[in-house]
Amino acid sequence: MIVLADVLSADDLERVRTALATTPFRDGRTTAGPAARKVKENLQARSDDARVQALARFVQDALERHPVFPPLVRPARWSNLIFSRYSRGQQYGLHTDDAAMRSEDGERMRTDLSFTLFLSDPETYQGGALLLDDLDGEREFRPAAGSAVIYQTGRLHRVTPVTAGERLAAVGWIQSLVRRQDQREILFDLERLRWSTPEGEPRLLADKTIGNLLRMWADT
Repeated sequence: MIVLADVLSADDLERVRTALATTPFRDGRTTAGPAARKVKENLQARSDDARVQALARFVQDALERHPVFPPLVRPARWSNLIFSRYSRGQQYGLHTDDAAMRSEDGERMRTDLSFTLFLSDPETYQGGALLLDDLDGEREFRPAAGSAVIYQTGRLHRVTPVTAGERLAAVGWIQSLVRRQDQREILFDLERLRWSTPEGEPRLLADKTIGNLLRMWADT
């Protein structure tokens, strides 16, 4: 689990929030699996709306431009992004996400990683925390607007009830080029070492090692 700050700038957030203010929303249970549908209570922007599709591409591009996201996630395929709205009294009970979903092109894809991109400033609403199950209990996330929480799909998680204000977020799922989490972590650690290595032979050796490991581990 990791929080990426400043995925969206203040201007980006204003653009997204302004567009969503005039976008039609519907019951969020329409996109939930059978078990999650029983505990889900929110609204979601209609994915068939052209404005929503444009916003989804905008958010995806912002994530792919973030310096940490590509080497951490190694995205190969994306699900359709969902823009969710929680008003007072709404929540999403404890659940786990589906192991397979529809990709942007309508094909089935494996879900390796999930993300929640927070669009509302935490001072503007109460409750609405993302709680993720960990070995030592639940971890709570209510980061600044424009921040994204990345976590392995399959973790139990929930959104606590909103008690005041409104919580906006974008959520999505990714099939990684590298299926195994431990291998993605090794590659990310090598990337971090590479970033701190000056230009020269050691950096070239790091590039060579990362490339060779990708050839061994990439799931194409």
